[in-house]
Amino acid sequence: MIEVFSHRFQSFLIEFVADMLVCFVAALLTAWQFTPSSFMPRRDFLAPEALVWAAGFAILMSMMFSFVGLYRRGAILYSARTHAQRTFLAVLTGSAIAFVALAISGHQSEGTALFGFGILYVSAGAFAVRGVSYVTRKSRVGAKQILIVGTGKEAQAVARDIRASARSASVVGFYPAGVKDDTAGNAQIFSPENSLEQVVQEHRINEIVVAVREQRGGAVPMSQLLACRIRGINVLDLAGFYERAHGEVPTDSLKASWLVYGRGFVQSPPRAFIKRAVDISFSLMLLVLAAPVMLLAAIAIRLESPGPIIYTQERVGRGGLLFMCRKFRSMRTDAEKDGVARWATKNDSRVTRVGSLIRKTRIDELPQLVSVLCGDMSLVGPRPERPSFVATLKETIPYYDIRHSVKPGVTGWAQVRFGYCATIDDSRRKHQFDLYYVKNNSLALDLLVMIETVSVVLFREGSQ
Repeated sequence: MIEVFSHRFQSFLIEFVADMLVCFVAALLTAWQFTPSSFMPRRDFLAPEALVWAAGFAILMSMMFSFVGLYRRGAILYSARTHAQRTFLAVLTGSAIAFVALAISGHQSEGTALFGFGILYVSAGAFAVRGVSYVTRKSRVGAKQILIVGTGKEAQAVARDIRASARSASVVGFYPAGVKDDTAGNAQIFSPENSLEQVVQEHRINEIVVAVREQRGGAVPMSQLLACRIRGINVLDLAGFYERAHGEVPTDSLKASWLVYGRGFVQSPPRAFIKRAVDISFSLMLLVLAAPVMLLAAIAIRLESPGPIIYTQERVGRGGLLFMCRKFRSMRTDAEKDGVARWATKNDSRVTRVGSLIRKTRIDELPQLVSVLCGDMSLVGPRPERPSFVATLKETIPYYDIRHSVKPGVTGWAQVRFGYCATIDDSRRKHQFDLYYVKNNSLALDLLVMIETVSVVLFREGSQ
């Protein structure tokens, strides 16, 4: 099972299913209260038409919750007010769509009931689901017991990540190895006189994280780790832990052997065929839906300043091949009059007023859907960079060329996880997210990125 399901998606699966059940029951309850109707002529909860509409409403509402970011990894950090605002926005929008659909199909009375009482029931149920989820995570009921091998700064960082995460996990303690640092906080430091197997057995450890960068010279008890692994205890190194915890692959401690022997990097013909089919169908649909917005953007750009409406720039694509990337022009025509390529920064003075609006709403990226249809780009993938930047970044960032093993994307995992990329350090961090995407790329991850992109655009939680 891919990383996104086994470690990230799974954390919110229960909440997702609970929301669907709440919305399903809310729709049935609303229909039942306002019988007799064409849905339930005899107050029959199993009436086929009622079940179909209730299921459709549940699917619609789960999509709305996804689009407002309630299932994002960072949703646990939202304030109660933010949760309430986004939940109500999703419920109101979903109920309005359901009302229109029911009215068009000749069930206006049921639509009116669903829009009124459905909002009340779904809102109450959604808040209850989030309340139970919050209390459960806080109480750490059934928490996974984790032992950290190492006591240095890397071990402390791992412990902080585990304690701050939304996952139900608890740090039992530290087992000394490598560089010693006794500032382990409140967690226990076990004596090396006890074997690793003894500690695991006595404290019912479920997982071991080896937080030691240098593992040569016998610092890490490999034979004991192997014995624990054979017993079914999950063992992760630093790269594996950060891949799971943050959705990125750290390059500072990464070894080529980890990439070579690890799972991932699926580039099979069926995967390529499915991805291409999704790219074509979704880009055609988006071009049709966005046509009025693109027309208005083109008129606004033309009225504000002279120059081309579409800005064309050479970018590096799959396999290092160059292609022409198209965007709505958002900067002055003299933005690079000296011929020197510059990073685009937040609040860039070269951006026009119309350009600022279309960049914030990502409208400037819409012409790239044509590049998707032509096969130069994909809907999801690492953002394409300019050749001059690539030449510099390849010299300073390890494994940078790996991102060119897939097509660049209109949106990507790094775009929904990171902000503006204005320096080499930013590019290094962003590349770690790109490595995660390339390693774990799948249809499920692509769909997750596209859903999260809606939240990023609506609430301006990141930048592309």
